[in-house]
Amino acid sequence: MTVEYALVLFCIIIGPLLLSRDKKLNLYGHSAALAKSIGIVCVTFWVWDVVATARQHWWFNDAYVLGPRLLGMPIEEWLFFVVLSFVSIFTWESTKYFLKRRR
Repeated sequence: MTVEYALVLFCIIIGPLLLSRDKKLNLYGHSAALAKSIGIVCVTFWVWDVVATARQHWWFNDAYVLGPRLLGMPIEEWLFFVVLSFVSIFTWESTKYFLKRRR
């Protein structure tokens, strides 16, 4: 099944993406900081991933990815760092919000 990696990414992001619209959370109130945070993580790990893939430290099985590649990496791998960065920030901000609310 060639959509498995993409399906996993979709399952990871769908909940946080829908819940991030909550105005009380105000995740997008600091959209520049959000973009900068995601960008720093992505650029750092994309470079590392491209180098590691080029040096054949690891590879991506064609049976589990959609197919399109950029610099030897499937599109899902590029999206992986965007998705995980966003979900991590969402989780952090949600935790801060709910802990503050409990006090």
